[in-house]
Amino acid sequence: MTASDLQSILLDGRWVAARAPAGRFRAFDPSRKLELDAHDFPISGWDDLDAMLDAGQRAATEMARLPGERIAAFLEAYAAGIEARAEALIESAHRETGLPVEPRLRSAELPRTTGQLCQAARAARDGGWARPTLDTANNLRSMHGPLGGPVLVFGPNNFPFAFNGIAGGDFAAAIAAGNPVIAKAHPAHPHTSLLLAQAAAEAVQASGLPSGAVQMFFHTSDALGLRAVADPRTAAVAFTGSRPAGMAIKAAADAAGKPAYLEMSSVNPVFLLAGALAERGAAIAAELAGSCAMGAGQFCTRPGVAVLAPGAHTDAFVQEMQRLTAATAAGVLLTARAPEAVGEAVAALRAAGAELLAGGDIAADAAGYGFQPTLLAVSGSRFLENPRQLQNEAFGQVCLLVLAESQEQLPQIARALEGNLTGTLYSDTAGADDALYDALAPVLRTRVGRLINDRMPTGVAVSPAQNHGGPYPATGHPAFTAVGIPASLLRFSALHSYDNVRPHRLPPALRDANPTGSLLRLVDGQWTTADA
Repeated sequence: MTASDLQSILLDGRWVAARAPAGRFRAFDPSRKLELDAHDFPISGWDDLDAMLDAGQRAATEMARLPGERIAAFLEAYAAGIEARAEALIESAHRETGLPVEPRLRSAELPRTTGQLCQAARAARDGGWARPTLDTANNLRSMHGPLGGPVLVFGPNNFPFAFNGIAGGDFAAAIAAGNPVIAKAHPAHPHTSLLLAQAAAEAVQASGLPSGAVQMFFHTSDALGLRAVADPRTAAVAFTGSRPAGMAIKAAADAAGKPAYLEMSSVNPVFLLAGALAERGAAIAAELAGSCAMGAGQFCTRPGVAVLAPGAHTDAFVQEMQRLTAATAAGVLLTARAPEAVGEAVAALRAAGAELLAGGDIAADAAGYGFQPTLLAVSGSRFLENPRQLQNEAFGQVCLLVLAESQEQLPQIARALEGNLTGTLYSDTAGADDALYDALAPVLRTRVGRLINDRMPTGVAVSPAQNHGGPYPATGHPAFTAVGIPASLLRFSALHSYDNVRPHRLPPALRDANPTGSLLRLVDGQWTTADA
């Protein structure tokens, strides 16, 4: 096989043919189950990855010397390049994912992507994210800095812009912290990733970043991907996707002593207390059903488990959820394999004791890949007998209702939960549920990254106060957040300490004089913008 008719990869600042590709693939339009034949994309062999790792290591040495202003200029130029290509990107992403143009791609995800790139630029320029710390009595100073090598970023299939390996939050954080990135495009949206990479390459040239600062390949084998993870030149890994793939990456990274930041699996439990169901049960049912349906259920923050307190209004809520679920059309799933995978997850829930209330089968009459919106139910006692199997994630529009048999059982159910990105509590607005809330919330707090009251978890604001992370297995580390600058930058940093180093050899942020007059630093135990 020759690579002459394959799409080029981005290697060390140039678009070049893949070296000895192991195969090729094409994208699909999942809304029509059609192969898209405009481009053939290469499956890279080790020669490509080896060359990228070399280039990334060279770039890391150069980037470590760059001021934050230069990195900020790249991020802002990149955001502008994405905006200039907005219509082509939206058209490509819609074709490759089936996600709606409005409001999802044009009005939500694309502005979020450019917005977080600009937030990362502000963090790089300001420098406060690095937490400069000065102990003048001991002449000991420290700050966070780059890792000294390239960061591998593996993006997911469900966010073609905002979590894309070449443009999303992990990319923005790694670059803003001063690291080069080697991105793996997702096979579900390779042409969209190509357009983003073209904008990134132009921004690298315009801003004067090293040629190896941003690189991208389209696909490789699992074995070679894990080899790259464990390679001595790799500084860190960022991954968003399934738990099996994430755990394989974690094992390879752990064996090689590499930090790996993994977002893997979450059922995002929603607890519905009796007073809330009595007060506004029908409205909450509409919120829950709508949240489950967003993106055909292909959100990592989709509520997959709803725990209902016992009460007079519980049965009515279940019936309303059953009606709403049955009345909802199947959304488009992202890949040909997805309907089968959702079906396997539903079958596993049923085998563990859940009762099917609506849906439960592949949407055979749909034009695209789809699975019927599905609702299941299980008693609280049965859930506690089999908690692991009954909280496995189904990556589609599937919701399991857990029917608690007493108020005392609710904290027990919360304790049986695995780590999740989010956990939500709906309570009566007049305070009727406050005592139960006070007993339940501290337990749920230990199981989730983001504790939510009285709204569904599917929205993730790009905010400095955000935590898009959580305890294992939601992520590989409880201090992880994939969203929220500056906290997300710290994943891709090393703590650099300088002991008795002469002033002119120190980074500007650690010298006695504040380099900008506004940089917030911890000087002799006090946060200040003053000189030391």
